[in-house]
Amino acid sequence: MPKTLAEAYDVLLLDLDGVVYIGGTAIPGAPEALQRAKRDGAHVAYVTNNASRTPAAVAALLNGMGAPVTEADVVTSAQAAARLLADKLPPRSKVLVIGGTALRLAVRERGLSPVSTATARPAAVVQGFTRGIDYGLLAEGGLAVRAGALFVATNADSTIPSARGTAPGNGALLQVIEHATGTVPIVAGKPEPPLHRESVIRTGAQRPLVIGDRLDTDIEAAYNTGTDSLLVLTGVDNPRTVTLAPESRRPTYLAATLDALLEPYPDVTVTEDGTTCGGWTAASDEAGTLILTGTGTPVDGLRALTKAAWSVHDKRGGLDHAQVAAALDQLAASGLRTG
Repeated sequence: MPKTLAEAYDVLLLDLDGVVYIGGTAIPGAPEALQRAKRDGAHVAYVTNNASRTPAAVAALLNGMGAPVTEADVVTSAQAAARLLADKLPPRSKVLVIGGTALRLAVRERGLSPVSTATARPAAVVQGFTRGIDYGLLAEGGLAVRAGALFVATNADSTIPSARGTAPGNGALLQVIEHATGTVPIVAGKPEPPLHRESVIRTGAQRPLVIGDRLDTDIEAAYNTGTDSLLVLTGVDNPRTVTLAPESRRPTYLAATLDALLEPYPDVTVTEDGTTCGGWTAASDEAGTLILTGTGTPVDGLRALTKAAWSVHDKRGGLDHAQVAAALDQLAASGLRTG
């Protein structure tokens, strides 16, 4: 009997916002799917670019939603940034922390000393998102970096999801010090490797599967570390963006929801007639326009379409929305969210 996706990997490394919940509200069916995967023997862990919550706080939030979790199952970009700093600095070095309590605790846990002013002559500045960041603290960070302090960021996400829509993220706030000093920070979070390394160390993963909703963070992070990945269509990215994705942002697997973890992944077959998955076949005409034929589960159609589209992209040096628009409209008519 073929293995399910969850059975094929030793650790499932899940992003949070857009995968398990959105704005603090559980995505319907996500906690239940993870509970079933856990009961079937999967090691479920959560990896987040969010540096504003401690692992204990994240675990409490997930537990309240019914997701299987312990504090040890949570890995944050604050922890990754703190390890990065500890690898570069002597023990007890002073680090100016621009961020919340979670980031200060992570720095302290690595044997470093958090400070809040440039007059303390810190060896490094680390910046992570928190809604309490003000000009005074950013100014202290800028002064320290200009004086030669190492500049580290927990993540460079330009935006974050919120109940009211898309809001500026840590990447936007980093521009204040970067622009004022001309110094580009070392980034610990996705898509850079340090957070993945932290996750592997903490979970003991030998063959992990990265699961996310964003091509530019979750999926690119997996690509950068040579790790298989699953994109779920419950968050930021969608069939249009994944169909047009460059090589570094192409997931190994595609799924509508986390329920896909509980099933064997269907074959995606490339023949002279096109790319087939389930009851669907995608092929390109002489102009490179993708034509989708068949019926069946809409996400199988997307699996066939993306594989065919990536091939056209690579052969022709590019692909635009017009070349996939009709096929995406066809999938939308079949019930798949495509935008």
